[in-house]
Amino acid sequence: MSLPLKGVRVLDLTNVVAGPLCSYQLAMMGAEVVKIESPGTGDLSRKMGADPELAGRLMGVSFCSANAGKKSITLNLKHDEGRKIFLRLVKSADVVLENFRPGVMKRLGLDYERLQTVNPGIIYCAVSGFGQEGPLAQRPAYDQIVQGFSGLMSLTGDQRTAPIRAGYLACDAMGAMTAAFAVAAALLRKHKTGEGEMIDVAMLDSTLATMACWIVTNYLNAGHVPVPMGNENHSAAPSGTFRTGKGLLNIVNNEQHQFEKLCEIIGRPALKRDPRFSARDARVKNREALREILEQALATKTAAEWEALFTEAGVPVGPVLTVPEILAHPQVADRALIKTFDNAPGTGRNVSVPRVGFRLAREQPDVATPPPQLGQDTAAILEELGYGAGDVEKLRREGVT
Repeated sequence: MSLPLKGVRVLDLTNVVAGPLCSYQLAMMGAEVVKIESPGTGDLSRKMGADPELAGRLMGVSFCSANAGKKSITLNLKHDEGRKIFLRLVKSADVVLENFRPGVMKRLGLDYERLQTVNPGIIYCAVSGFGQEGPLAQRPAYDQIVQGFSGLMSLTGDQRTAPIRAGYLACDAMGAMTAAFAVAAALLRKHKTGEGEMIDVAMLDSTLATMACWIVTNYLNAGHVPVPMGNENHSAAPSGTFRTGKGLLNIVNNEQHQFEKLCEIIGRPALKRDPRFSARDARVKNREALREILEQALATKTAAEWEALFTEAGVPVGPVLTVPEILAHPQVADRALIKTFDNAPGTGRNVSVPRVGFRLAREQPDVATPPPQLGQDTAAILEELGYGAGDVEKLRREGVT
């Protein structure tokens, strides 16, 4: 059995996170991803990550996180011959993915209009902070910049601590997943009609789209201005992180029967009839008083003990785990989310990477090869295009590859 995107070729010109994470999703679904990198330096993320030794080898942990399963060639797109090679590659490609600042590819003579003349069915996806058009289009954008623009930072934390940056590259990831979805949709249409597409993905747009439930729509349709609420939920109570006799516990009561069951388990059945808490809206208005009562009751047992009791009764709860704790959890192991490459080339050690966030009934989305060393596939791909060994060496000497 083959993965859904087997036979699709993606030319990946992207750097760092939003672009590479997108093409990594495509690679996990079976696409052949050819990563096109600058000679000598490559993707900026090759020099990034928590291990300086790997960064010095141009195999930084940040690079390894989203580039397994890809091929790597070096190509100087500022060189005439480099652009000619790229255009030859485009003829056999299905997708071109880039995350340069808007206008860069046009100045290189490699924008969508030019690539269409070489391959009318090409799917061209440009990922940027603010999109190809608009008053912010030319602004440089990293994840934290977009977090600030999108309103996400204004909502992260509580009234005392906000604004706070989200604890991971949330906007980069949203842009990447949006781009992967858009490319997959365009590939489906191409399969039916042969038509290519120009896809303009903005990290800002992607982030706001994911905030539709319910932050954006509550404001647009009800005039509700969102405020930072820490670990509380604006639409339900009790719903947040609560102190217990030992440890923290997340509790979410979206439904009346969940709250009533909780009251029974903690030994406070009278709360079900208390007018301050008997109805959903009343609980939201009196959330602080309810929290104080609940934490007094929860102090009699540990978080683990309460988790077992609530789970058995069907009340949604969960612990607050660290990253090491969840990665060691049996659930993650059972889902086979983490893949490890033994003695990955260029690293001198094992390299572990996450797979995609879903499973298929027939097979697990996967990649067979570890993150590539810079330019490791250059000669093979040039030979595929018809260049001989002497030509390949000449291109290397001239700085084209």
